[in-house]
Amino acid sequence: MARAEKVAAVAELTERFQTSAGAVLTEYRGLTVAQLGELRLALGDNATFAVVKNTLTKLAASEAGIADELSGLLSGPSAIAFVRGDVVVAAKGLRDFSRANPFLVIKGGVLEGKGMTPDEIGKLADLESRDVLLARLAGAMKASISGAAATMAALPVQMARLLAALQVKLEEAAPAQDTAPAVDAAPADAAASTEAAASTEAAPAEAAASTEAAPAEAAASTEAAPAEATASTEAAAPGGDAAAPGGDAGEG
Repeated sequence: MARAEKVAAVAELTERFQTSAGAVLTEYRGLTVAQLGELRLALGDNATFAVVKNTLTKLAASEAGIADELSGLLSGPSAIAFVRGDVVVAAKGLRDFSRANPFLVIKGGVLEGKGMTPDEIGKLADLESRDVLLARLAGAMKASISGAAATMAALPVQMARLLAALQVKLEEAAPAQDTAPAVDAAPADAAASTEAAASTEAAPAEAAASTEAAPAEAAASTEAAPAEATASTEAAAPGGDAAAPGGDAGEG
């Protein structure tokens, strides 16, 4: 191979490594051209299968930054499946074909720049494909949306029930609030009645006191009047006596 052809081949492999989601390195010794064609058809749009030269592949892997992941796998006849679509579907296709055609041996590979062993690729093939996972996710989201819609639809009913219960509770509490002030006011009314009764009882007592005081005052006035009259009489008596002697003198 001319140098220019080698450079072009390395550049092409490097681009495939960089633009692919993953790469699976296989050994195809013993497979016929027809069988390799069947494998390419089985992979479909998920991967392209190409026979490569180890020396050129090592150079391309070094330029793509994955030399450590592939250097130990590049021995014997090699072919690489460059994954362009769902890596799970590609892994399933390679695994199923290798079971039907034991000459295809999966040696390892890289996925998003990380090395993978044959066992890890087999476990990857056991996973659900992206389409299946997306379908399940869509179903779960649809169920969640339906549940959320049902919940939102039930909210007005629940709110109406809550308001009705609150209204009943308020109506039951209203009579108790109206009765409480009347009970509190009763002692005040009784106290007022007691005070009025006390005032009524006090009035006769005051009247009796006034009645009792009036005779006492009248008696005092009566007793004072004779005393004053006696004093006046005693004061007039000497004058009369004086006049009497004067009369006697005139007569003599």
